[in-house]
Parts: sequence; C-alpha cells; structure tokens
Amino acid sequence: MNIDVIDIHPHVISTDTVRYPRAPLGGHQSTWSNDRPVGTEQLIVEQDRAGVKKAALVQASTCYGHDNSYVADAVNAHPERFAGVFSCDILAPDACDTMAHWMSKGLTGMRLFTTGSTMPGQAGWLDDPRSFPAWGMAAEKGLPVCLQMTAQGIPQIMKVLDRFPALRVILDHLARPVQEDGPPYAGADSLWGLAQYPNVYLKVTERNLVGARTGEATPETFFGRLVADFGASRIAWGSNYPASERPLAELVALAQETLAFLPETDREWIFSRTAQALYPTLANRS
Repeated sequence: MNIDVIDIHPHVISTDTVRYPRAPLGGHQSTWSNDRPVGTEQLIVEQDRAGVKKAALVQASTCYGHDNSYVADAVNAHPERFAGVFSCDILAPDACDTMAHWMSKGLTGMRLFTTGSTMPGQAGWLDDPRSFPAWGMAAEKGLPVCLQMTAQGIPQIMKVLDRFPALRVILDHLARPVQEDGPPYAGADSLWGLAQYPNVYLKVTERNLVGARTGEATPETFFGRLVADFGASRIAWGSNYPASERPLAELVALAQETLAFLPETDREWIFSRTAQALYPTLANRS
C-alpha cells in the first residue's frame, strides 16, 4: 500500500514584514520564526522533496499572533494543496465575529495557544465562561480546534467537552505527555483519560516520536497503547516544521520509521485519512 503523507502542523512565515507585520503572542517573537522562516513557496518545495502531498497550515502564533492573513493568503493561493488553521482570542466579546471572518477567508480550523516558547506555563482560561460562545460556534460549525497546551490544562478541556459534546479538539504534541517512565505510562494518565471522549483527536509530532525512545519508553509500547486506547482514526501526524529544526524530509522519515511497526491501515489513518476527516478539503484530488 502506497500511503500518502498529509501534514497537519507546518507553519509558514513571510519575509515580507511590511505586508505581514510581526505581532507575536507573549510580546516577543519566537526564535525559530525569526531565524529560519519558511515561506509558502519554499514549503511547497520542501514538501515535494519530502513526499508530503498536502497540509493544514497552522497559524504561527509566536510570530503573527491572531493576524492570520498570511495563512489565509497561502490557502487561497494553493487551495489544491493547503487547508488553513487560524488563531483567535476566544475570550474577546467579538470572538464569534472574528471566527466567522477567518472562516469566510477559507480557513477551516482554529488554534488556541495556551503555552509555548513565548508564553511558558499553562494559561487557565480554557473553561472560562467568556469562551463558551466561541466553543459553541466551533461545535455548531464543525470547526476542529487545535490546542497548544500541556497536560495541566486537560481537566479544563474535559469540562469544555462535557458542555459541548459535539466539539472536535486536536491536542498539539499530544498535550506534551510524560513518556520516559515507560509502560504503563502512569505519568500520562490524564492523556489516557481523554480516550473516553470520541471527539478528542491527537496530533503526533517530533516531540512525541523522540520521547517514545527516551528512558523506559519504546515506540511499540507507547504508540501501541495510544492506538489501542484512541484508535488510529483519531491520530494524525504533524511536522511542526520549521519550528522543529530537522529538515522536513527527516521529520517525515522519523515518523515513518517510528511507526513502521503498526499495521498499514493504522499508518494510513495517521498519515492521511485522519487529516482528511478533520479537514475535508485535503481529501479533494487535484
């Protein structure tokens, strides 16, 4: 079986700072977006080299904050290649209007940034009642929501999921679970607890692939349990390129090698079919 590769977590950074000014969350730009920006056309070159067919571009919040103009322009320039994920302040009184604006620009996913290189720690607003209109709109519109968060935020997101059972959320980097303790991976108990929610999806990135070879962890025991608990149809691969320092081709190879023990049908879900279920435009044949 020839498995297509779809990436649900690359970022694009324009070198045109006049048309696309920097406005990073946290007040200072991430080192990676400043030192190794990759624009839309360069990303396509790297994807062709790495064998990546399509991608869901994720807003670079540590460079552009909630101004999603560059992602929107990239998607509209290459609709056969890209879907787009915008960032938004869901506590703002006009959050639903903002969401509608970016959806009208062709973006079909939302990302919430509650921790990261420019915002250490875990923000505590995920279940703030002010966010409920935005969560409700995402659930109603079928808008999948990526969560850049740590395991500390899982109890809050459980409350959100209990209130909005139709909401689909995607945990960036698996919400950064502890892996080095090895099976049964008690340090990741909060992650395993999310398996009961059918609309929780998992995004596997370099962080998790490397972590599965750290300490007592192995790819077979960690990802074997991940697939057993959640099902491959709720797991998708994302490169995090170029925030991850490795070339895109190496990131693809790392994922393919680490998950090679899984059955082909599971790998097909992880590398393409789950992405197409979350972002249907990626299923369109060009």
